Amino acid sequence: MRRGTGPGLVPFRTCKEDAMPDCIHFAAPLSGEDRGKPLAGSDEIAAALYAPAPAWVHMDWENPDTDIWIDTHLGYLPQPVREALVEDETRPRAVMRGDGVLVILRGVNLNPGAEPEDMISVRLWLQEGRVISLSRRRLKSVDALAARVMAGEGPETSGALLADLIDGLNERFDDYIGQLGATSDRLEEDVLREPDRALRASITDTRGELVDVRRYLVPQRDAVLALSGYHVDVLHDDDRLRLSEAHDRLVRAVEEVESQRERLVVVQDELTTALSDRLNRNLYVLSMISAIFLPLGVLTGLMGINVAGMPGANWPPAFWVFSGLLCVIVVIQVLILRALRWL
Repeated sequence: MRRGTGPGLVPFRTCKEDAMPDCIHFAAPLSGEDRGKPLAGSDEIAAALYAPAPAWVHMDWENPDTDIWIDTHLGYLPQPVREALVEDETRPRAVMRGDGVLVILRGVNLNPGAEPEDMISVRLWLQEGRVISLSRRRLKSVDALAARVMAGEGPETSGALLADLIDGLNERFDDYIGQLGATSDRLEEDVLREPDRALRASITDTRGELVDVRRYLVPQRDAVLALSGYHVDVLHDDDRLRLSEAHDRLVRAVEEVESQRERLVVVQDELTTALSDRLNRNLYVLSMISAIFLPLGVLTGLMGINVAGMPGANWPPAFWVFSGLLCVIVVIQVLILRALRWL
């Protein structure tokens, strides 16, 4: 129904059944004597997910064998959950089903050569004793959390893992939005100091990034709000409190994104006004020059006709007298234009 590696993606390995399946990026218990010890082999991973102590497995959504591994070892997954974990296009959401929670989130793409606003989806199914997650590409927040788990310093419950993951996603959201804010500051300063037509492309690009961020940030805010209100075994009171704080953080992030969008609209209007004023000023100067030299052109054209009876044709000082008359006319025109406040 899917799969294949897209351009610019960080590939995972291909799935085999010997040792650690290559379609699994990470698997380890979250608590107990083997806390943080990487699991090896499909049977060991499947057994850990069935055991009472919570365990976490993170899989490669792009790998063509992921579907097979899920069907073989995770047959207990409800069919709607299984389909949601592997569907092609997702938006952030949270759904409570029985004693578990399906959560789909997005994170900033910090992979080398990638666009940050091209956000990476991470899908999770959480129950009290297991966390099953998938992502299409490497996600820094997931890698950092996995490193903490393997070091024995990570969360010990499924709900705490979810709260830690959302905190990590929010931290990188804040950093990225801060970078966009710095870019907005620079663009506003450039427009006020030296408006240039080339700035339009930069403003448009930044507004486009903000639109992309907001597209996923708003539903993610709503999903975290829903999670903070779910009363299921997988989420303890402390987890719900942390999720409530994460929701407040997302609310501020959305407000900051919307504020920057509105600010860039004002900056773009300011640039358009500045460029229009510059164009109008140039046209005004050209109009004044034309108005001043139009009478002179008429007179010089009239005096240049080659017919008999031209005044001063045989008088040597006639040229200088005529030139002086033109200068007097220019002075009179300027005085009239200034009196009319056109200059």
